[in-house]
Amino acid sequence: MTEYIHELPGWPDFTLGPTIAPLLIDVAHRLGILTGRVLSLGFEVDFNTATLSVLTEDVLKTSAIEGEDLNQEQVRSSVARHLGIDVGLDLPINREVEGIVDMLFDATKNCNAPLTDERLWGWHAAMFPDGRSGLRRITVGNWRVGDIAVVSGPIGKERVHFSAPEPNRVVGEMRRFLDWFNEPQATPTNLLLKSAIAHLWFVTIHPFDDGNGRIGRALTDLLLARADNLPGRFYSLSSQVERERKEYGRVLGETQAGTLDVTLWVEWYLRCLGRAIDSSEDVLRKIAWKTRLWNRLVGVSVNDRQRLMLDKLFGAFVGKLTAEKWAKITKVSKPTAVRDINQLLEHDVLVREEGGRSTSYRLAD
Repeated sequence: MTEYIHELPGWPDFTLGPTIAPLLIDVAHRLGILTGRVLSLGFEVDFNTATLSVLTEDVLKTSAIEGEDLNQEQVRSSVARHLGIDVGLDLPINREVEGIVDMLFDATKNCNAPLTDERLWGWHAAMFPDGRSGLRRITVGNWRVGDIAVVSGPIGKERVHFSAPEPNRVVGEMRRFLDWFNEPQATPTNLLLKSAIAHLWFVTIHPFDDGNGRIGRALTDLLLARADNLPGRFYSLSSQVERERKEYGRVLGETQAGTLDVTLWVEWYLRCLGRAIDSSEDVLRKIAWKTRLWNRLVGVSVNDRQRLMLDKLFGAFVGKLTAEKWAKITKVSKPTAVRDINQLLEHDVLVREEGGRSTSYRLAD
């Protein structure tokens, strides 16, 4: 019978091998470069665009890891509302989507606030507003009261990958975890290491009936926001984890069934985090591109319709932009749409593309 790390003498006194130090220094260096690049852009730059893109991706991917596919436009609309951005999406509010967005905003925007059981219970209740996970009723907004096992395979041939601590241990385990989590950390490097340990420790306790993986990743986002202390979000660890989900599951499972030496997990986590930080290059390039185009409109009277459509084009606009689409989205006549477009063409913000039966437009390079 498999013995899990939470059953070992000495739990949760984790140990690490010597390979962690150089990895940690490397990731901290990459984060420092990112911080320097962001600050060099200046605080007059609109970082909400990056945050909208990154947090939308974060919400979608943290759910995809658990096998749940959320509606991208609903997620983007919810994130935009939190940021006070009008993206022209008038969609009904999905309470589960709103709950996950609420949690990630609280984790990243209020990253320096203490982590408490009430705060975690609030996150959990927001994620499961109907008190159900699928068709199953679960304990919501409180610690679980039943046993938890991670299994796969058909009924009768299930394979147990992990069994969490007994429910009568959860209160004590979470008290110890929260005391550790709230200990002050002096340097970003310590916070990076703490984010790796926090995720492993939390999902091993598995304190909720469901949602432990998503809350565990929100905790890493909270600690990473403390570490980088930036005016927005510029990379998504959940997106990188989703790309490497098989390896994530393998390494996590091996660690939970191993010893208190958690070097394997922390090595993988730091390398994954480093790759996530590297992906910020595309985000920063998009910010610089948007800033260049907006600078071409300095001193120009830009109306609300033009702002709305430019934000959509910088976001997730699907298909080609035509005067007919502009008119439909902004609820104006086609001649008015053409006038709006022509002004942006004159200032080299839009570029005309001829082809097929109609003329289309795109953002200038």
